[in-house]
Amino acid sequence: MPDPVSLPALMREDVVGSDLRLGKVLARTSEYTRYAITYRADDLTISGIANIPRGEGPFPVVVLLHGYIDPDVYVTGQGFRREQDSLARNGYVALHVDYRNHAGSDDDPRNDVDLRLGYARDAIAAVEAVRSSGIARLDGERVALLGRSMGGSVVFNALVAQPGLVDAAITYASVSTDAVDNYERWIRFDDGRSQLAARIEREHGSPEDAPEWWDGVSARTYVDRITTPVMMHHGTVDDTCPVAWSRATRDALLEAGVDLTYHEYRGENHYFYGGWAQSMRRTLAFLDQNLQA
Repeated sequence: MPDPVSLPALMREDVVGSDLRLGKVLARTSEYTRYAITYRADDLTISGIANIPRGEGPFPVVVLLHGYIDPDVYVTGQGFRREQDSLARNGYVALHVDYRNHAGSDDDPRNDVDLRLGYARDAIAAVEAVRSSGIARLDGERVALLGRSMGGSVVFNALVAQPGLVDAAITYASVSTDAVDNYERWIRFDDGRSQLAARIEREHGSPEDAPEWWDGVSARTYVDRITTPVMMHHGTVDDTCPVAWSRATRDALLEAGVDLTYHEYRGENHYFYGGWAQSMRRTLAFLDQNLQA
C-alpha cells in the first residue's frame, strides 16, 4: 500500500466535490457578475469567487489555482484579478479557489506538514463540484485548470492523480514538479520555518533519508499518467521560480508523450508584466481549441 501522504494514495481515492453554491453578488459589470462561492471538498467547506459571463450559457469553466500568499493576509479571490476579468469577458466562468486554510475555507492543520497535497484535493473537488452543481450557466463537461506559481504544482498534482479530470491545463511561472526543489528553496533552509522543516523530516524523513517518499509527493515521478493537453508559460528571468524548473518539467512531459505547448518570455520576471497580454491571448486560444469544440 502507498504511503497515505503521497500522490499514489491520492490516485486511489475518490475525492468528493459537491454542493457548489453561488452566494452574495460582489460586483456586476456589463460582461459578467462576480459571486462569492462555496463548495465541499470531502468534509471541508472551501470558499472562493466566480465571475460568470452575462447570458444563459452554459459557459465552460476555468478553475483558478493561485500562488502562495500568506494565509494570514489572504482575502478571497486574491491573486488572479487580471485572469478572472479576461476569462469572464471572453465567455469563460472564472472559478477561483481559495484553498483550505484561506479566507472563508475550513482549516486543515496537517496541510503544511503534508506538503500541501490538500490543495490538489481542493482542485479536484472544485471540478467535481462544478460537474454536479446543476447550475445552468456552468458547463461541467467543459472544464480547465489554470495555476500560477504554487498553483502550478497543484495543477500537476491533480493531473497525475486524476488523469482525464479536465479538458485542458495551463500553468504560469510554476514551482517545480520535484518536491525537493520547493522544500529546499522555501522551507528547509528558511530560519523562519525551521520548526516546520523539523516536523516534516520527523514524520516523513529528509530527502536524503527517505527519497522514495519525496518521489511519491513529486508530480514529475508520474507525468506519464497525464492525458490532458497542457500549456506552460514562464519568464526567463524569474527570480522566484527559476525557469530551469519549468524546463525540467517540459522535458519530462515531452519524454512522457504529453500534449504540451510551452512558451518562454525573454526578460520576463515572475509576475508577467510586459508579457502578460501575449500570454493571455495564447491561453484563450488554447482554451478555445480544447473547450469550445
